[in-house]
Amino acid sequence: MSTDPSPRRASDRRAALVDRVSAGGRELGNAAVVFHTVLAERLGLGATEWKTLDLLERHGPMTAGELVRRSGLAPASITGVVDRLQRRGYVRRDRDPQDGRRVVVRISDTDALRRDVGSAFTGLLTRLEKLYEHYTDEQLETIEGFPARPRPRWRHGRRARRRWRPAARRRRRRRGGPRR
Repeated sequence: MSTDPSPRRASDRRAALVDRVSAGGRELGNAAVVFHTVLAERLGLGATEWKTLDLLERHGPMTAGELVRRSGLAPASITGVVDRLQRRGYVRRDRDPQDGRRVVVRISDTDALRRDVGSAFTGLLTRLEKLYEHYTDEQLETIEGFPARPRPRWRHGRRARRRWRPAARRRRRRRGGPRR
């Protein structure tokens, strides 16, 4: 038996590795969704409201149009999200000091929001810091670059979701059923 890997074995090895990376990404994504869902529920928010707060916390005040671009949600959806967050006191709408015609959305009290959810993140961040110690700087640079590369493909996915209709709705429409 030869010790040289054949092209077939290398191809099989890569396919298995890609499968494991894909499965790991799905598991990580699922864990993140559950974690963020629990945090949102603690604040009495839905996932969309929570992630909108995250966008505002990370990127600062922005217009509704900027929220639409960053979130991928429809303008009417962002209006509803901002209205709900404003009613709960998490955000406020202010006139842009540079251009009084524009309205920017900002977190009402960033410090209070961080206090409300900070303890949930403290344990996670400590565990992640310990995990990072197992990697070299070069490995961390590779890991850092990984989430950025699929982003343009996700944006394409947002456009496809807007056009997507469940099969049941497609069948009703073909039969002349009601549009929704």
